[in-house]
Amino acid sequence: MIYLDNAATTLQKPPQVIDAVVRAMTAMGNAARGAHGGALEASRTVYGARVKLAGLFGCPRPDHVIFTANSTEALNIAISGVLRPGDHAVTTDCEHNSVLRPLYRLEEERGVKLDIVPADKLGRVDCGDFERLVQPGTRAVVCTHASNLTGNVLDVARIGEIAHRQGALLIVDASQTAGALPIDMEAMGIDVLCFTGHKGLMGPQGTGGLCVRPGVEIAPWKAGGSGVHSYDRHQPQEYPTRLEAGTLNGHGIAGLSAALDYIGEVGLEAIEAREHTLMDRFYRAVSAMEGVTVYGDFSQPRRSAIVTLNIRDYDSAAVSDELSEVYGIATRPGAHCAPRMHQALGTTDRGAVRFSFSWFNTVEDVDAAIRAVGELSSFS
Repeated sequence: MIYLDNAATTLQKPPQVIDAVVRAMTAMGNAARGAHGGALEASRTVYGARVKLAGLFGCPRPDHVIFTANSTEALNIAISGVLRPGDHAVTTDCEHNSVLRPLYRLEEERGVKLDIVPADKLGRVDCGDFERLVQPGTRAVVCTHASNLTGNVLDVARIGEIAHRQGALLIVDASQTAGALPIDMEAMGIDVLCFTGHKGLMGPQGTGGLCVRPGVEIAPWKAGGSGVHSYDRHQPQEYPTRLEAGTLNGHGIAGLSAALDYIGEVGLEAIEAREHTLMDRFYRAVSAMEGVTVYGDFSQPRRSAIVTLNIRDYDSAAVSDELSEVYGIATRPGAHCAPRMHQALGTTDRGAVRFSFSWFNTVEDVDAAIRAVGELSSFS
């Protein structure tokens, strides 16, 4: 199988990630739940991972790195913990349902007022629309760093400037860029960064989190065991305990920590360069084929390593199934949990086929995918 579905999850992991999870399964106890060797090993591993993530993302304080099961949980925590009844929020057409559905729910349950920045036919948003919609009293701007459908990167630093000028917080979904593109919370003006561990960070599923700028208050989304202040009626207020009720996925975090070491050894610049080269090689070939429509803005110098397309009038699910069954190529068809972006692109009737590349893909993988798309597009 040639695996080109890395925007959903990376299938190939660095060997040390697997080794770290196996070791953790036999040696780690419960972090912050005791003073014996197994508990201390877990606590040290978890704290070490916080330090590495803070360094990677430019988060000023490691204790403001909070672990969750994935970016969906992180976004729910951030959105629900920041927005109060009657608040105003701004988001975009580019968002995954992990952003949209929590916001829609708070519209209904808390009377949150929501404005949505539109995307054009290339999936781009105009910062002028943020200028228009972000108002004095806007509580939060919530946006993705890069679309999971088009790969387009948003100008987060500019959006942050607009948000902060009006006193709003900037919450960023880095699901598609964490571990693949540079992120610096301080330099980019990000107040809350939400990430997942199983995509560009090359870690296990069931890992993710949010990085919170000091001074940002997020109300606990859940309450429960914390290992400290056990006689208090309420969840402890200090970070990270405030947002980490219950046992952490220590085994997964151990694997994520090993993945962060691997990324550090290889270098983020090298990872971005290889993924971009593979993506660009594929894009240049398929975009020139008759009957192939490619979505997104490929004039951007920096973008996520995603190429989404349709072939003639074929249904995307049928194309993806043919790629898998006949050519042994794994892709992702359908709506990609990004309904508003499909509306902007005009692809709601059949979806689209997404090819997404990783550090572990090869030129041979790309050329095989090019040949497959060429053959499928040649059928009339």
